[in-house]
Amino acid sequence: MESAAMIMMNTTLTWVSSAFDAPFARAIVFGVNIGGHLFVEVVLLVVILFLLSQKSYKPPKRPLTEKEIDELCNDWVPETLIPPLTEDMQCEPPVLESAAGPHTLIAGKDVVNFASANYLGLVGHEKLLESCTAALEKYGVGSCGPRGFYGTIDVHLDCEAKIAKFLGTPDSILYSYGLSTMFSAIPAFCKKGDIIIVDEGVHWGIQNGLYLSRSTIVYFKHNDMDSLEKTLEKVTLENKRARKLRRYIVVEGLYQNSGQIAPLDKIVRLKEKYRFRVILDESNSFGVLGTSGRGLTEYHGVPVEKIDIITAAMGHALATEGGFCTGSSRVIDHQRLSSSGYVFSASLPPYLASAAITAIDILEENPALIRKLKSNVAMLWRGLSEISGLSIASNPESPVVFLRLKSSTGSVKNDLQLLETIADRLLKEESVFVVISKRSILDKCCLPVGIRLFVSAAHSEFDLLKASESLKRVAESILLDCN
Repeated sequence: MESAAMIMMNTTLTWVSSAFDAPFARAIVFGVNIGGHLFVEVVLLVVILFLLSQKSYKPPKRPLTEKEIDELCNDWVPETLIPPLTEDMQCEPPVLESAAGPHTLIAGKDVVNFASANYLGLVGHEKLLESCTAALEKYGVGSCGPRGFYGTIDVHLDCEAKIAKFLGTPDSILYSYGLSTMFSAIPAFCKKGDIIIVDEGVHWGIQNGLYLSRSTIVYFKHNDMDSLEKTLEKVTLENKRARKLRRYIVVEGLYQNSGQIAPLDKIVRLKEKYRFRVILDESNSFGVLGTSGRGLTEYHGVPVEKIDIITAAMGHALATEGGFCTGSSRVIDHQRLSSSGYVFSASLPPYLASAAITAIDILEENPALIRKLKSNVAMLWRGLSEISGLSIASNPESPVVFLRLKSSTGSVKNDLQLLETIADRLLKEESVFVVISKRSILDKCCLPVGIRLFVSAAHSEFDLLKASESLKRVAESILLDCN
């Protein structure tokens, strides 16, 4: 084998040498000396042109036989419509058998409810029920059309005017679903090429709005103003076109994934320094923060006109459904033409708009509700201050009391299992209903998981003491066993 290769190599070398030494290789044509290398190059060029001119081989076409078609069909495996369900995805939450008030029924048993964001205790309020009943008798249940196509009813306009007057803004717009407010409002203003600086702890509704906007998204550390300023400075300096683009800061007033309150006064200063716009979601702070419940702007003493866009869901403090966006008349008018959740969805059922108006009336007439809520939050904080194995991660004035493991297991899955065990035993043994911050596969929030307690102004002192003592007892039992 080796000798044959040597013979072939020697033969090739001899042929090339002959080509260079041949008389025609040293010929002079029209005064040009044709060397051996030029001769070889010409030959190669001719070969290449010949090969390029040849038609590529194509197998003869013929129709498939019935047998071949059957075999292909038998071998084909279609893609699944949904991803395979893992054990982590399978969840059967408790079913409520009565109104989601401070107490509710689960499996026929009365439990203290800390799983519903009924901050002002308006679920089942007599005035709300009367308002809804009157609206149902007058308008029926649904509107059967989007706002721009004969779905606008006078109570919608009354509700928008009520919200704008309450918050001190020129105009407001109603959405028929709370979560759709954010993922309709953001894409209405933010487009491809725009820059959005957003807190890493925002809820999924905001995340989806960011995704639909197709803008350039940059996250900063959760509620960290140093991180926000560094991010704003970096984006402004590194992107030469940044000052010519639309630029936004997106934050929540009260983060449902941590219970922290955004420092709006500092955010506004940074906004003005780097010339960004602010989109603020007040779903959990509207009706809760501030002396009269007007939200984060009142809480921090920031003029509401300094915030470009404010959104909120009405399913928490107002105990109704739907959402709203408020701001300047230009901001609102733009959404009436370009916001998908407003233009294409059937409008908010009239009785829910009527309930929202009544809820705001109750809040204005009873500012003591805010003080009662703050008092309840403070009492629960005192009761949970020395809980073993868990720490309070939320703001002391936040009605979303967020408990995290002091020592993580190192795995989100294992942390969730521990927390779910605590929640399950609380419900079964102590009749206290709390919720775990378990997130869907779509939710990209990277904050640690925890136990979330929604405090209500309607909770009694006994409810709060029972919750704190039960949590201490169950958490100590479970976490000590694990350690």
